[in-house]
Amino acid sequence: MKRYIPLLVIFVLLGMSRLSFAQQDPLIGKWKTIDDETHEPKSIVEIYMKDGKFYGRIDSLFRKPGEDPNPICDKCPDDDPRKNKPVKGMVIIKDMVKKGNEYVGGTILDPKKGKIYRCKLWLEDGKLKVRGYILFLHRTQTWYRVK
Repeated sequence: MKRYIPLLVIFVLLGMSRLSFAQQDPLIGKWKTIDDETHEPKSIVEIYMKDGKFYGRIDSLFRKPGEDPNPICDKCPDDDPRKNKPVKGMVIIKDMVKKGNEYVGGTILDPKKGKIYRCKLWLEDGKLKVRGYILFLHRTQTWYRVK
């Protein structure tokens, strides 16, 4: 019986560590994007984790009458595989890693302008702050969780 106690302790500890991995990161989910220039909703982006990094995929688009209902990324860089692909379903946030209370180290694509920016994300009062950088210049948007 004494031999089985250490094994039981190991199994309990392994089970507890799996529970902590199973807890979902608060960044994961669907977020409504708001254009920081027009202040109108643009899209719903689903943020997910893959191989320890965070990614964001455009789930749906808000389109005005007369706008192309299925736009493509015709302004994406020529060497980017997203060039001339549909914006809906496109991964626009790539390779973000959690560092403290922020998510850093990745990029974000603005499919309308075809620009790729270094990116930083953080949660503030239940909202997602999304900052894109070029050199020392930056732009920040506030995204809202979709329930």
